[in-house]
Amino acid sequence: MPQDIRKFSRSNILVSPSILAADFCELGRECDEVVKAGAEMLHLDVMDGKMVPNISFGVPVITSLRKKNDALFDVHLMIDRPLFYTPAFVKAGADHITFHIESSDDPVKTIECIHAHGCTAGMSLRPGTPAEELFPYLDQLEMVLVMTVEPGFGGQSFMADQLPKIAAFRKEIVRRNLNCHIEVDGGIGAKNVDLVVANGANVIVAGTSVFRHPEGMAAGVKVLHDAQDKLDSAL
Repeated sequence: MPQDIRKFSRSNILVSPSILAADFCELGRECDEVVKAGAEMLHLDVMDGKMVPNISFGVPVITSLRKKNDALFDVHLMIDRPLFYTPAFVKAGADHITFHIESSDDPVKTIECIHAHGCTAGMSLRPGTPAEELFPYLDQLEMVLVMTVEPGFGGQSFMADQLPKIAAFRKEIVRRNLNCHIEVDGGIGAKNVDLVVANGANVIVAGTSVFRHPEGMAAGVKVLHDAQDKLDSAL
């Protein structure tokens, strides 16, 4: 039975660890462990080497993980043809699919395809793309994803100049009374999660700061959840 991101309140912090930071020799075990550590979902970054300058993993890895893991699969398609490939990723086990405004496919048709296949839909944008580019689609989306690094590689430094973009999405979502989560991905950990949440984000993607936290995954997840008071103040 697919998981549904709409069951989660936009008033709560949700943690979506990026499996790019996991040990791929122990991928199944580490994904199980991070969910047991309190993560609400798993963030699966799919890269095609065309839209972004890197190649990560695709359908076979997601299919294999789905056999052993019941968490919400938060699939981020950093690929040029999300409309074409959506059915394959749904079949592999995606619950939520986010694609980029910068991709080649028609945004409305892509959103409609994602919904028609039973998944919730999200859109993302590169740091250089204004938030307003996504505003026409917000009422059709269950989530927007703000990148606080250039998409393509894990382990990059957080770009603080993206904070106003998070705030702009929060303001527009509240103004229009939309049921849309705000996810943020890129270099997030103990030093900046409060800033991200204070600007209105409630879904936090983190890789190294969770999977490689010196005190273990549960400690890494807790650091992010502990920013809940900042979200309460922002709402």
